[in-house]
Amino acid sequence: MAFTRSSKTFFFSFNLLQRRTCSSSTPQPQPQLFNAETICRILSANPTSTVDASLANIPVQMSPELAVDVLKKLSNAGVLALSFFRWVEKQQGFKHTTESFHELIESLGKIRQFKMIWTLLSEMNRKKLLTRETFSLVSRRYARARKVKEAVEAFEKMEQYGMKPQVSDFNRLIDVLCKSKSVEKAHEVFDKMRQRKIVPDLKTYTILLEGWGTQGNLLRVDEIRREMESEGFEPDVVTYGIVMNAYCKAKKYDSAVGFYHEMVEKGVRPSPHIYCTLINGLGSDKRLNEALQFFEMSKASGFLPEGPTYNAVVGAYCWSTKMEDAYRVVGEMKELKIGPTSRTYDIILHHLIKAQRNQEAYSIFRRMSSEFGCEPSVSTYEIMVRMFCNEGRLEMAMEVWDQMKSKGILPGMHMFSSLIGSLCNESKVDEACRYFQEMLDMGIRPPAQLFSSFKQALIYEGMENTAIHFALKLDKLRKTPLIA
Repeated sequence: MAFTRSSKTFFFSFNLLQRRTCSSSTPQPQPQLFNAETICRILSANPTSTVDASLANIPVQMSPELAVDVLKKLSNAGVLALSFFRWVEKQQGFKHTTESFHELIESLGKIRQFKMIWTLLSEMNRKKLLTRETFSLVSRRYARARKVKEAVEAFEKMEQYGMKPQVSDFNRLIDVLCKSKSVEKAHEVFDKMRQRKIVPDLKTYTILLEGWGTQGNLLRVDEIRREMESEGFEPDVVTYGIVMNAYCKAKKYDSAVGFYHEMVEKGVRPSPHIYCTLINGLGSDKRLNEALQFFEMSKASGFLPEGPTYNAVVGAYCWSTKMEDAYRVVGEMKELKIGPTSRTYDIILHHLIKAQRNQEAYSIFRRMSSEFGCEPSVSTYEIMVRMFCNEGRLEMAMEVWDQMKSKGILPGMHMFSSLIGSLCNESKVDEACRYFQEMLDMGIRPPAQLFSSFKQALIYEGMENTAIHFALKLDKLRKTPLIA
C-alpha cells in the first residue's frame, strides 16, 4: 500500500535530517522516542517488508511500556506482532516483561497459533515471568476459539509449573468460559471446584450469575441467587446489577425495575452502573420517559456525572429517534468535561445508519478526529466501512480503510470480511485479491463462508489459477505453525 501524505512527510523529514547530520561535523543525535501509533503506521505502510527492514533506519529508543503499546495496536496482526516482538528484544538493553508476552499471546490466540503460544510459555518460565494470569489468558484464547476442552486443560497445567489453583484462579477460568458462552462447562468447573474442597466466594457466584444472565436463562439466574443466599452471601450492589442486566437482556424490564426497588428497600445503595443498566434497558424498549426518570434519580443521588451514564441517555434518545436531544446531551457532556468519547459517537453512528441518515453519519465521523478523546477506534472504522459497503460505495469504504491504516490502526477479521465480500459482489476481484492477501499476511484465517464467496467470484471471472493459489496459501496458513 502506498504511503499516506503524513508518512511521506515523516520520511522526507527524516532523510533530510540524515543528510544534514552526515554532512556536518556535529555529533550524531540521540535516539528519538517514537510513539506506538507512529511505529504501527510505519509497519502497516510496508506490509511486505520485514520489521527489521521497516525500522532499520529509524532511531527508535524502545522501552518496555512502548513495546506493550505497540503490541496492543498489533493485536489484530499476530504475524506482525511476533515479528515486532522478536525485533524489539534484539534492541540494546531491552528486556521483555510479563505484560509484553501477554499482549503477544493475545494476538497469536486470535489467529489460533497455540503451538507458538506454548513455546512462549516455556520461554516465560525460563525467564521467571510466568504468572497465574498467564494461564488464564491462554484458557481465554482457547475458549474464544471454541476449544473448551483445551481451555480447561491449559488451566490444569498450572500445577505442572508449581502453581496450585486457588479460588481466584477458578474464578478466572469460570469467567473465561462464561464470556465464551460455555456456561454449562463453567458450571461443571464450579461443581469440580467444590469437590476439591475449594470454597466458592461471592465473586464465584457473581460470575456464574452473569454467565447465565447473558444466556437469558433466568431460571438458572434465580437458582444461583437462591444458592448464594443459602450460603450466607447477601446480594450486594454488583449482584443486583447483574440480575437487573439479565432481566433487561430478556426484555423483562418491569422485573428489572422491581429488583431496583427491592435493593433500595434492603438498604443497598444503587450505583451509577445500576442506573446505567436501567437507562440502557428502558431506552432500548423506547420507554424514554422512564429511562429519563432514572437518569434524574442518578443525578439526585449525589454521584459525580459519569460518561457511561450519559452514553446510555444518548442511546435512549437515539432509540426513540430523537437525535437532536442526543446531540444536546453530547453538548452537556462537553460542558461537564466527561466526554464525549468515540464510544458516544459509535452509538450515534449506529442509529443514524439504521435510520439511513448516512450522510449525517459520515459528517460526524469526519468531525470525530478533530475532537479531543474522540479519535475513531477500530470499531468506528468498522461501522463506517460496513456502511459504505452496504451502500455500494466501495471507493469510500477503501478511502476510510486507508485513513485507518494511516493512523496505525489495523483491521480485524470482520472488517476484512465486509470489504472483501462487497468487492466480490461488485466483481472487483483484483481489489478483493489485494485485501485477501493482506489478511493472510496478517495471519488472519478467513471464515469458510468468506473464502467460499471469494473463490466463487474468482472462478466466475475466469481466475481459476488465482483461486487455487489462494486455496493453497490458506491451507498452508492453517497447517503451518509460526516459528519464533
